[in-house]
Amino acid sequence: MNDLITNLALPQEVINAAGSNNGAGIGYGLVAVGAGLAMIGALGTGLGQGVSAGKAAEAVGRNPEAEAKIRLMMIIGMGIAETAAIYSLIIAILLIFVY
Repeated sequence: MNDLITNLALPQEVINAAGSNNGAGIGYGLVAVGAGLAMIGALGTGLGQGVSAGKAAEAVGRNPEAEAKIRLMMIIGMGIAETAAIYSLIIAILLIFVY
């Protein structure tokens, strides 16, 4: 059992041995990778907003009289979709500056 605990603690020992060196250690590198992975949430937001704008343009082309309602729904939908990118950005910033 003691060997299991020692083996589980090894990665933390490696990180501590590398030291921070003003952000140059392995720990900071892993934080930077984590922040980059957190920003993957913005990828879906960009795709979703592009599809939303395209479909809204198609809808206005088919029914120009409903432009105001379509624009309102598109803006509300884009605002809701944008929250995922904002949350991803907040997590990435927290990872970088709080660590």
